[in-house]
This record gives sequence, C-alpha cells and structure tokens, in this order.
Amino acid sequence: MDSIQSCNFVAKYYYKTVTTLCYIGVTNQLQQMNFSFTQFLSLLGAVGLFLYGMKVMSEGLQKAAGDRLRSILSAMTRNRFMGVITGVIITALIQSSSASTVMVVSFVNAGLMSLEQSMAVILGANLGSTFTTWIVSIFGFKVKMVAFCLPILAVGVPMLFLKRSEWKSIGEFLIGFAFLFFGLDYINANVPQIDPTSPFFASLQAYTQMGFWSLLIFFALGLVLTMIIQSSAATFAIVLVMGTQGWINFDMGCAIILGGNVGTTITPLLASMGGNAAAKKAAMGHLVYNLISAAWMLAIFFPFCKMIVWVTRDLVHAGEPTALYNAVASGMKPTAALQASMSMGLTLYHTIYNILSLLLLIGFTKQLVKVVNWLIKTKKEEDGFSLKYISGGLMNAAELNIAAAQREIAVYAERVERMLGMVKQLVHTKTGTEEFNQIYTRIGKYEDISDRMEIEIANYLNMVIDGRLSHDAKMRISTMLNFVGEIESIADSCNNIARTLVRKEEAHAHFSEENYKNIDTMLKYVSEAMSNMIAVLADLDNATEEDMIRSYNKEREINNYRNLLRTENIENINQKKYPYQAGIFYMDIVCEAEKVGDFIINVIEGVDEQLRRHHHAASKHS
Repeated sequence: MDSIQSCNFVAKYYYKTVTTLCYIGVTNQLQQMNFSFTQFLSLLGAVGLFLYGMKVMSEGLQKAAGDRLRSILSAMTRNRFMGVITGVIITALIQSSSASTVMVVSFVNAGLMSLEQSMAVILGANLGSTFTTWIVSIFGFKVKMVAFCLPILAVGVPMLFLKRSEWKSIGEFLIGFAFLFFGLDYINANVPQIDPTSPFFASLQAYTQMGFWSLLIFFALGLVLTMIIQSSAATFAIVLVMGTQGWINFDMGCAIILGGNVGTTITPLLASMGGNAAAKKAAMGHLVYNLISAAWMLAIFFPFCKMIVWVTRDLVHAGEPTALYNAVASGMKPTAALQASMSMGLTLYHTIYNILSLLLLIGFTKQLVKVVNWLIKTKKEEDGFSLKYISGGLMNAAELNIAAAQREIAVYAERVERMLGMVKQLVHTKTGTEEFNQIYTRIGKYEDISDRMEIEIANYLNMVIDGRLSHDAKMRISTMLNFVGEIESIADSCNNIARTLVRKEEAHAHFSEENYKNIDTMLKYVSEAMSNMIAVLADLDNATEEDMIRSYNKEREINNYRNLLRTENIENINQKKYPYQAGIFYMDIVCEAEKVGDFIINVIEGVDEQLRRHHHAASKHS
C-alpha cells in the first residue's frame, strides 16, 4: 500500500512539474510577443467560432440537400470523369472535402457505390476543396465580409422558425456562413503583431531556414493541426492569417497546406472504423491518393513554389507573395497589397497542386484500387451472419446512414428467407435422423442470430434518428424500425413451425400425403410473398404501385387458402381421415405459415405508406 501511495505521489509531482514548465514556456512566449493570456484565449475562441461556423454551414447544406445528394452521386458516378466532376460539385456545395469523402465512404459502406467509383469521386473532392479556400481568400482578405454578416444573420435566424425543414436547413447554412467570417475576422484581429527583434521571431525564423528539414517540420505541423481540427479549410484559413501577418514565409505556408491535405484524411478514416471492409477501403484509398500526391510534391517542392511565385506575380499580376515576410523581417508593417499577394499565392498553390495531382492520377484509379485491396484484405464471413453494411458506429453524414440501414434490412430479410427454405426442407425430413437434427439446430441458430440482428439494426436506427435529420427522414426511420420487428417475427414463426414438427413426432402423430401436399402449397405461397417483399426492400426507393398490388394479391391468396384448409381439416377429422391430434399439429403449421404472410404484408403496408408520403411531398413541392 505504501508503494502505491508513493507511486501516486511521484506521478502527481511529475504531472504538476510538467504542467508548470509548459505553462511557464507558453507564458514566456506570450510575453515575448507582448500577448496577454486573455488575448490568447480570444484567439482560440475566434478559431472555435470559425470551425463552428464551417460545421453548421456544411451540415445545413447536407440537410437541405438530403436524399438529392444521394441521387446526384448515384446518377453521376458511371465513369471516372463524371465521378471526378461529381466530387468537385458536391465538395464545392457542402464546403468540406472531409464531409464529402465521409459521404462517399458511407455510400460504399451501404453498397451504393463501388470502390473504383469512390476513388474518382475522392479525386474530385480534393479539387473541390479549393473552392472553399478561394472563398476564404477572396471574401476574408479582399472583401470585408464581416460587414455583411449581421444582415445575413438577420435573414438566417428567422428561417429557423419556419415550418418547412428545407428552409430551416438553409437558415442554418446562412448562420454558419456568417459565423465563419466572424471567426475569420476575429482571428485576423487577435493574431498578435510580431516584433522582428524579439527572440520569438528569431526562433521562428530559424525554423524556416533549415532547408528541406524546415519543409518537413511545417509539413508535419499542417498534418497534425488538420488531424486535430479535422478541417483542411480551417488549416488553410489559419495559414492565411499567419502568412498575412508575417509569421511565416511563403514556402512554409505552402508546406503547412500540403500537410493539411494529408491530415484531412483522418476524418474519413475515423468514420470508416464503424463501417464494413468496403468503407475501410474507400477511406484508405483517400489516404493513399493524398500520400502519393504529397510525395511527388515534396520531391519538387521548392522549384514548384518558385513557379507559383512567378504565376502570382507575372501571370495573375497580384504582386510578389514572398515580399510580405521580408518586409516584416525588416521591421515594416504588412500592407493590404502585400497581404493580398500572400493570400493569392497560397490559394494558387493549393489549387494548382490539386489540379496537377488529379491530372497525374486520374488514369490510375484501377491501380489505386489494387493497392487498397492489397493493403486491406477482406475476411470471409462465416455463413454470412455478420452485419454487412452497418457493422459499427454511424457515418458522419446523418441523412446517408439511412441508405446503409435500408441495405442491411434487405440482407436481414434474405437471411430470414433462408430459414423458410430450411423449414420447407425440414417438413420432408424424417424426424430423429441426423439430417433432421442438423437442420433443426441450424434453424435455431438462425433464429438466435435473427434476434441479435434485430437489436443491432434497431439500435443503429435509434442512433440515426437522434441525428440531424429532416422530418421525412425521421418518418422513414420509424417505418424501418417496424420492418425490422416484422422480419424478426417471420424468423420466430419459422422457428415455431420447426418446433411444431418436433412436438408432432414426440406425440407420435402422423400426417397424410394430403396434409404434406397442402403444407407445401401454403409454404410455396408464403415463399412467393417473401420473395416479393425482399425485391421491394432491395430497391425501396424505386418501389412501384404494381409491387404493392402484387403483394396484396398474394396475401389474399394465402388467407383464402388458410380458410379453405381450416374448413377441410374439420371435415377430415369428423370423417376420421386422420386423428384429431394430427389435425391440431397440421393446422398449427398452416396458421403459423399464414402469420408469416401477415408479417410480410405489414412490411409492404409500411412501404406503401412511405410511397404515399413521398408522392404527397413531391406534389406539395411542385
């Protein structure tokens, strides 16, 4: 006990010592910069406001677009060039390459997109991220956007109280847009002016004059910073502020941006941890692409930066991007013209680098897929029992989690259908044999797995419904929860039929040939209804009125046949064609099979109701 107490004392002492030294170090640096701790907290708050604005803006656009984003992606990814264009457009719309790449990961996870298609979209998403940097560069440093932020809030806030969820989402986007530029303005205002004669500036300058080592240090800084804040656009904004205040030179600003390009892969990687193997491969493809892009850039970094300086100065006529740092180092204050030149140079670097990376690798998407497949091996699933599309936590794009759940429910129904096939086989297998026991045990195993799948899918849907969803999406999830319960009831009924066959044998009851023939016919009708239901669930978004009518007709056929068999059973027992006990077991099986038909039609009615809601909403919008 004494040793434990002494270890605790040493640990506490060590922690306090390290904390004190860190505090002293940070305080000394702040004092060297004539920067109070309150100003430091204000700067952190400004960065926080910027990040929050970007998050709200991106989520607002995703909610406003909703399923339309899925339609765009599915329609425009038929070849690699259309996939690239789609990635550019989606990323430009939602202002986040991380969000669009997470969206792609969730699509691959849900089976809506192949790995090769996803690679093309990811290539486009990297280029689309430059749209955000142009907005930040132009509106943040050339146009005083903060003057328009309050009027934007005046429009956006009242929209939150409107009934239509689309208008609420647009209101969120406007509020996020205003907060983003408020944050950028506050960052600019709270970044301290550095005295070129201070020890802090001297140490910072030393880190920028170490040649290739400086490049690696600032590359790592951009990588770590973006991994922490999970936004390359936010990293770019911070680099712009640092560069336009003269903290770092142009080359090192480009190095941080390059590191940020690789660091942005952390968000899809984290999102894919809760997904299946395909989702992990899509996220890994994003990482591999960005690493290859960074590798060729690091090889020619300094000549490339000189080329960007030439483009900015001589082609764009925006001034010399390197002049600002030299001016600050000589004791001058940064002028608006020098700041605009630095801002334009960094933006052009980010854009031209991503364009060249895209052009270099667009023809090698198949090879990238091979590399990813080699890095991540797909494990064979035992008997296909594990969840296929929602094997873990949620993807970040809340609306798109519904697609994964829909696919998982269709797979769930297919697995339960196998139980129905086993039951049909068990009916004609002699009881007491090894084959009968194997089939019966397998049915019980499937029923246990069905229970677990019901819980996992239902828990997943409950997590999704707690997210940022439209009213229509929440209604769809409620319907899907009903689907899961009905499918599990089908599994229970299959298990009940198997148990009835065992009880029949224990009671030494025997069925006639006619009994077996009628059971086969009933199970055939139920199997046809099950197949119709699975076809509808597999393509839920394209279910038609004809699918509904076909299912309703099959349900009526099942009910009528059950009624016919019930009447015949009473007559056959009265006529002593078979014993009363055999007739009881026989009708238990028939009625249990008819229950399966009821559970199936309950799912179809849910789909029908969803279709009517969708048509009503579409007519309302038109």
